[in-house]
Amino acid sequence: MGFFDGLLGSRTADFDSGSAATNSIELTKRHNQVSLTKQGAATGHLRVNLSWRMRTSDIGGSQRESLLRHPFKALKPPEVMGHSQSMVNVDLDLACLYELTDGTKGVVQPLGNYFGDVNAPPYVKLSGDDRFGSASGETMYVNLDHRDDIKRLLVFVYIYDQTPAFDRTHAIVTLYPSNGPRIEIHLDERHPQARSCAVVMIENVKGELVVRREVKFVYGFQAELDRLYGWGLQWGRGYKSKVEK
Repeated sequence: MGFFDGLLGSRTADFDSGSAATNSIELTKRHNQVSLTKQGAATGHLRVNLSWRMRTSDIGGSQRESLLRHPFKALKPPEVMGHSQSMVNVDLDLACLYELTDGTKGVVQPLGNYFGDVNAPPYVKLSGDDRFGSASGETMYVNLDHRDDIKRLLVFVYIYDQTPAFDRTHAIVTLYPSNGPRIEIHLDERHPQARSCAVVMIENVKGELVVRREVKFVYGFQAELDRLYGWGLQWGRGYKSKVEK
């Protein structure tokens, strides 16, 4: 198992997930930001979800032959097929670099068990670590009732696996504000050698909470994202504990 960047304790908290909106906003290169404040969505808990599946073009030939013998299998949604453990052999992790207005900086991520806290600094909490690409994916919560304490949050995704595989997955990061439409960012650019991707920046700009699409793929891990965005943290090698069976 390869090594990854981890910082040189975590408390639990109860929180609600807000209400899922029926419509959505997709952030693209052309339309790359939205104001939560202007939408009246800068309060409550912002839910950030990462989900992924294998690209349908990467389904093996044996499965295509199986569809010829059993045509009704074609009715099964590709998302369901993609979430089968036998196909998903990449571990995508959802994480967040944070900077508070008092100058405090750090990271919330599964690696090192830095799961954060939603009711105390950094006001960001990761609900858990999905290692198999389940349908629910990974979820992070941001307490926007403390938006005045938050300067900027960089939500990113990295691959906990020795083999880069962003080119074989279709990942989506979705933000669910407490009010208004959900916000979707698709990681559908082909970067076969990339190991990490800065997905979205949530920034307090003169009292206005702005969500901006980044989608910048890098070949390293957290330390490279840190340098790219000027966080200034110290990083070292980190590992995950083995999965309990």
